[in-house]
Amino acid sequence: MKLHHLRNLLAIVEKGSINAAAKHLGMAQPALSRSMRELEKEIGAPLLQRHATGSLLTEPGKLFVRRASVAINELRKAREEIGQLGGDVHGTVVACISSVSHIALLSDALTPFSVAYPNVKLQVIEGVYPPVEARLKNGDIDFYVGAAPVRALPMELQLIKLFDNRRVVLARHGHPLARSRSLADLVNANWVTNSITEQPEAELADLFARHGLPAPRLALQGQSALTWITAVVHADMLVLQPIQWVHSPIVSSIIAPLPIQETLHAPPNVLIRRAATPLTPAAEYLCDLLRRPAMRYHLEGVV
Repeated sequence: MKLHHLRNLLAIVEKGSINAAAKHLGMAQPALSRSMRELEKEIGAPLLQRHATGSLLTEPGKLFVRRASVAINELRKAREEIGQLGGDVHGTVVACISSVSHIALLSDALTPFSVAYPNVKLQVIEGVYPPVEARLKNGDIDFYVGAAPVRALPMELQLIKLFDNRRVVLARHGHPLARSRSLADLVNANWVTNSITEQPEAELADLFARHGLPAPRLALQGQSALTWITAVVHADMLVLQPIQWVHSPIVSSIIAPLPIQETLHAPPNVLIRRAATPLTPAAEYLCDLLRRPAMRYHLEGVV
C-alpha cells in the first residue's frame, strides 16, 4: 500500500466521484480507477460502490477511510512538526473555537501567534463541540476550545478545563422586557439559541423547570453568533449566552443583559484535543496562547 493510494481514495470521498477526483488531482480517470483497484485488491474488500452519479463507500470502505484519514493527517503533521522544530515556520493549524471563546481568548492570541508563526496558515472554525467530534478524532481539526460537552468524551480525546462560567439573558436595548428581574417574566417571550447540545428545546426547558416554570417558546435555532444577534436586534427575541458577551465591543452598544436575579450557570470553557497524539509546535503554541487569558476569568470570579 502506497501513500498515493490513500490520497486518491480520500479525494474520491471528498469530491463524490472518480471523475471529479481525477480533475482535482490532475490525473487521468483510468489511472485513478486503476489505483483504486490496486488498493481494493491489497485490502481484500471492495471500498467503493460506483454509480452513474458518483461513488459511495461500502461498509469496509467506511472503516478503511476512518483509518486512512488519520494516517494522512498524521503524516502531514509529522512533516510540519519536523520542519517547525528545524526553524521552518510553514504548515497549517485548524481549530474549532466557539463564538464566546473568540471574544474571551482568541482576541488576545492572534497577534502573538502571527508574529511567532507568520507563514503558518491558521484556519478557525466557529462552532460547538458535537458536530466536530469525528474531525477531532481523525485529526482534521487539531483542537476545540469552547463550552464543555454534556456527554462523556470518547477515549481518544482529552479534555482540559480552562475556566468556569455563567450565563446571562440578552435583549436589545429598549426591549419591552428589559427591566425583567426573574425568569418567570420571560416565559412568554420568544427565544433564539445556538445550542451547545443536540436538544436545544430541552436545554431551555430544563433551565425553566429547575425554577418551577413551564418551557418558553424556542422560536429560532441558529448555528452562528450572527444568527442570534440578528434575531435579538431585529425580532425582539431573547437569548441565553455566556457573560463574556456583555463586554464584547461587537454587541455591547446594541444588546444588554436583563437584571435577572437567578444565577444561570454555564458549562465550563474547555480545550479538547486528542489524547495520545502530540500537536505540532505551532498548534501547541496556539493552545498555550489561548490558555493564558483563561486565567483572567478565574481571577475576575465570573462564577
